Amino acid sequence: MSGVSVDLDPAIHAFRKDLADTALAGRIIASHYAEPLLRHLSLDTPLRDAPSPSAEVVAALSAGDAFRMLDCSLGWAWGYAPGGRVGYVETKTIGA
Repeated sequence: MSGVSVDLDPAIHAFRKDLADTALAGRIIASHYAEPLLRHLSLDTPLRDAPSPSAEVVAALSAGDAFRMLDCSLGWAWGYAPGGRVGYVETKTIGA
């Protein structure tokens, strides 16, 4: 078995070639799987579709919103925003 095993929407299902949510194990093939960690945003911030300040904004998030983080590297956190939308926020906006 190789590649994506079923068609899932990456806007609401957290998977990349290198990493996927453990909830998708058995449905998606990825190099690694992670359990989302609950964090809260410390600042208002845009949710972007890629880890870049020029990437498309897909949602506006508010300080205090829950963010279920799967990855945090190179200044960006990737995970689920409220409502289940998957995307990236700058790590400086993540609190405890």
